[in-house]
Amino acid sequence: MFSSAAKQEIEEIRTKYPNARAALLPALSVAQREFGWLSRKAYMAVADQLGVPPATARGVATFYAMYKQKPMGRHLIQLCTNVSCMILGSERLVDFLKTKYGLEPGGMSSDGRFSLVIMECIGACGTAPAMLVNDDFHENLTEKNLQDILEKYA
Repeated sequence: MFSSAAKQEIEEIRTKYPNARAALLPALSVAQREFGWLSRKAYMAVADQLGVPPATARGVATFYAMYKQKPMGRHLIQLCTNVSCMILGSERLVDFLKTKYGLEPGGMSSDGRFSLVIMECIGACGTAPAMLVNDDFHENLTEKNLQDILEKYA
C-alpha cells in the first residue's frame, strides 16, 4: 500500500525510537502525507509496517486532531473561533466561507480545494481573528483579506 519511499521513511523513523509504538506519531504523519488522510487501510498499513496492533495505530490517530479521519481538500483551513477571535468576527468569517466557498465546518468545498476545521484556539488572541491555511499563519482577518489570502491557494 505504501510507496517504496514511504516504506523506507517509516523504517528510518523506526530506528530512531526505542520501540515501534513510540514511532507511531511520525509514521502516521507519513501515512497521512502519502494518502491525504488516515483510512482504515492506512491504519492497517502503519500497524503492519511497525508491527503494532491495528487498534493501537487507530487509537493514537483518532486521539490527535492533526490526523484526518476523512478525505480533505487540497488546503486545510483551521479557523479559530474561541473568545478573542469570536469577539473580533470569526463567526462572520465562518458565514463568509459558507457563502463564498460552500464550506461547512468539518466539510470540504465541492471542488476539493479547501477543507474547514474550526479550532478552539491557535494562540493568536492579540491579532484575532486568526487561522492557519496548511502551515501558513494568517491574522487580523476580515472578509476581504480572507478572500485575498485564499485566492493564493490553487
